Amino acid sequence: MSIEEVADYLQRNMGTVSRFENGIYPVRRPDMLAMLDLYGVNEPRHRDNLIKLSESVWQTGWWDGFPDEFEEFVDFVWLEGQAVEHMLFDNTVLPGLLQTRAYAEAAIRTAEYNSPESFVRQGVELRLARQRLLEAESPPVIRSVLDEALLHRCVGSPGVMKEQLRHLVDLAGRPAVHLRVLPFSAGAHESPTGAFNLFRMVDPYPEVAYVETPKGALYIEASDTGAIRQIYDRLWNASLTEEASVEFISRLIEESK
Repeated sequence: MSIEEVADYLQRNMGTVSRFENGIYPVRRPDMLAMLDLYGVNEPRHRDNLIKLSESVWQTGWWDGFPDEFEEFVDFVWLEGQAVEHMLFDNTVLPGLLQTRAYAEAAIRTAEYNSPESFVRQGVELRLARQRLLEAESPPVIRSVLDEALLHRCVGSPGVMKEQLRHLVDLAGRPAVHLRVLPFSAGAHESPTGAFNLFRMVDPYPEVAYVETPKGALYIEASDTGAIRQIYDRLWNASLTEEASVEFISRLIEESK
């Protein structure tokens, strides 16, 4: 049976089914039940064991309390929580893990201008909840390349931006957080189409890249992430050093007085 046939049966896209089958992220109960039926897994004990195994992966999911509107984002949140290293490149807005509440609210309100206030509020809470992984006893390594434009683009208000810049400086002081600014002086770079995340996962899960597009998220699996890793490494090397990046952000804070 082809992935296309399975995807059609589950009413899922083929990329999602591929990630299920390759163990990149777990299968939620409705999909598991449908797949067991499709594959003819009818022996009660075997079926029950597979269902329990699937549910055990999700049982500590803090995201379950959020509305169904955020269901499509759960896969990303799961990847984010399992990764041991995050390699981030952003050139439009700051990465969610590094945002203050005020910046997050302003960014979400702008991006979701047609959404009700409840959606904006829940989106902010979800974004802040994701940041709990930074407070873990053994947090993942965060390597973030920030295009200089992000630091000049006013999101919310000058006061919101000033608070956000200070927050970046504070975060840069953490052992697991590594920030670099890609300055305008670096010229053209190798990610002209936009932001992306590269997750180095805990064993046995493979490396995964995540790219947002106007038509939805694109997940790129281990066998195809090599080129993206090379692009990321070149962006990292073209950026200011971590020390120089903190000095750069600090100057922007001083200039905003």
